[in-house]
Amino acid sequence: MKKLIATMLLTLLTMSILSGCTSKKTIDTQATTKQSTSAAKETQVELTILCAVSLTDVTKEIADTYKQIAPNVTLTFSYGASGALMTQIEEGAPADVFISAATKQMDALEEGDLLLEHTKKELLHNEVVLIAPKDSKLKLTNFEDVGTEKVKIIALGNPENVPVGQYSKEIFTNLGILDTVKTKSNYGSDVRQVLTWVEAGEVDCGVVYSTDVSVGENIKIICKAPEGSHKDIIYPVAVIKTSINQEAAKAFVDFLSTPEAVASFEKYGFTMK
Repeated sequence: MKKLIATMLLTLLTMSILSGCTSKKTIDTQATTKQSTSAAKETQVELTILCAVSLTDVTKEIADTYKQIAPNVTLTFSYGASGALMTQIEEGAPADVFISAATKQMDALEEGDLLLEHTKKELLHNEVVLIAPKDSKLKLTNFEDVGTEKVKIIALGNPENVPVGQYSKEIFTNLGILDTVKTKSNYGSDVRQVLTWVEAGEVDCGVVYSTDVSVGENIKIICKAPEGSHKDIIYPVAVIKTSINQEAAKAFVDFLSTPEAVASFEKYGFTMK
């Protein structure tokens, strides 16, 4: 009898020990899983990129490509005129990367100590063209024609904050017809608004980037801007100094010069610097 009781006690003790080990293993597994999940969440990064509106189409393609390379990084683009985006950054809007359609805005941010050191670089080159509605009967052949009676209204970017408007102003100034052009100008808030007005036939002609033509409809190119009539059109990029994701932002900026990104830029008519 004593032997039987001892055997039963031993069995109960063994079961208790095994149960304790199983519980501890379960708790340890749950803790490990929880830690792994937390770590995974911590690696997720969202980058806010303030970007010149003329890059809208190509950057959407680049974002899809980058998702395959860095699946933990979400790219959120905010498009607009470079001058307006520059003002947002100066006023403290949260941003990680800025891609401008001109060096003027980027240089101003650098002078204001708002860029992360050693991250600014010239990325792309573009050209300015004069366009008209596809079915236009006007016999326009060059920029000088804008100053004649052939053109009643022209769409231009606002030279106050739209780079393509600033390039346009420079072109017409060098041609000696700026005052005449001003009297027939309708100013858009960005280059895509200019493109839209020409597409709709609401103006006789407009000045946009050559890359906008590839995404426009019902338009035709009249000519490129005369050689030497404006500064080189450079698109610079940089990481914003206040970015909370500086390493991820720098990695994305570096990606923009890789063969994958270059292929997309060239597909949409940009050339690399």
